[in-house]
Amino acid sequence: MAMAPSSPGMRAYKHETMTIPNIPILRRGQVYDSLDKAELKSVRTGEPVATVSQANAALIRRDLRRSSREALKSVPVARMLDICADAGRSFMEATLPLGENGTQSPQEYVEALSATSGLPHALVRRNMAKIHQVFTEMPTILRGLTRGMDLDVIDRGSGEQAGVPVSYFAVADALGVVLPSNSPGVNSLWMPAVALKVPVVLKPGREEPWTPFRIVQSFVAAGCPPEAFSFYPTDHEGSGAILESCGRALIFGDQSTVERYARNPAVQPHGPGWSKVLIGDDCVDEWPEFVDLIVASIAENGGRSCINASAVVVPRHADAIADAVAEKLAAIEPRAATDEQATLAGFANPKMAEAMDAAIDDGLNTAGAEEVTRRYRGGNRRVTRDGSTYLLPTLVKCRSFEHPLANREFLFPYASVVEVPQARMLDEIGPSLVVTALTRDEAFIGQILASSNVERLNIGPLPTTRVQWDQPHEGNLFEFLYRRRAIQRA
Repeated sequence: MAMAPSSPGMRAYKHETMTIPNIPILRRGQVYDSLDKAELKSVRTGEPVATVSQANAALIRRDLRRSSREALKSVPVARMLDICADAGRSFMEATLPLGENGTQSPQEYVEALSATSGLPHALVRRNMAKIHQVFTEMPTILRGLTRGMDLDVIDRGSGEQAGVPVSYFAVADALGVVLPSNSPGVNSLWMPAVALKVPVVLKPGREEPWTPFRIVQSFVAAGCPPEAFSFYPTDHEGSGAILESCGRALIFGDQSTVERYARNPAVQPHGPGWSKVLIGDDCVDEWPEFVDLIVASIAENGGRSCINASAVVVPRHADAIADAVAEKLAAIEPRAATDEQATLAGFANPKMAEAMDAAIDDGLNTAGAEEVTRRYRGGNRRVTRDGSTYLLPTLVKCRSFEHPLANREFLFPYASVVEVPQARMLDEIGPSLVVTALTRDEAFIGQILASSNVERLNIGPLPTTRVQWDQPHEGNLFEFLYRRRAIQRA
């Protein structure tokens, strides 16, 4: 692959009669153009939206032999927090570099991301707001990750925490991140690494290079050293090079991805969340009060997040609860991308939607499950609108967790309702990233707190999608990037 240095920003390329931007490679902040390019097209019209320079594995391995951590070591964490606040404003409001001597406004970013990912404009803006919050809430996030430690310890390497001497050192020169295309919000998981003074090496999702690139541009515009950022659109082999060459890495994928890296302490895999809403014996008779909360847990962000509920577990009233939730889910329909009420996302790859649709139909052929949403919408689950392929929200009532559709997760609003006695719930739900427990029973709450299957717990009427910034999301990024050493002074 021939590579040549280029001027900062993105180079524009002519495609027949129109000019489209080229998204470049960033090699420790330096913009490079590649002869090998992938074309991004609108999922609605098929028209080209951008080309993306591709990095090969050899280039990535060569670049990552050298560390860029020195660029961040000299920047105090207090200064990094100021940079984050300024970067948040830039991300939301600024016109940032795009194309050779070109720019991209926030609205142009919304339009480009919507075109290549299938997300409606309203969902893109909601994800923008989430990323903005990560920038501006960084002091709270770091306080939660470090359990309130004086952040000067990161600058000095040692200090005190709760009156006890502590010392921490970074275990990686860079954090590698292999990103998906399903939701811009996942970028919020790597952003604290920059504030913790660890450079990032980013492999964007194929249809979603826009958000990580804009985040990088926002950091740099706010004064963060550009050497802290590498950006490599690449193939599977290039992704492997990032995972192998960085001391620590995050990867997003399906359950097979999680299983592949489960025993590798240097890689933190993020896969299905299997998040759930549990209603206790003491509250289940009040179930009509929880219908809107359950719908929000299933459908917010187009149902594409690992914190969306994929199962509702109740000790009784399963039929009535499933019917009420299904009626509200069935009212959610595809809308125009520019419609402010749009909440469903189209699929950038229609074959993915086809496979999910077939998997659900196959599961329904197994006795013990009913698609309750079909009572209210009829017709096909997979539909097209304005050139995009959608899967309509789907609720399935399952007789038990043994049914193949009872504990499934898909990239659209999908959930099951399963009736299980409270005494057996925690034995049957399996691993769950988030559990919303609708109960006031302190004994039951204590059992949930003791369960190793529950990673995050919301007690009371909070949707599974509610984020608390001082709570780690899925694993603790500070503890992943830093190790504590024993320290004594004579």
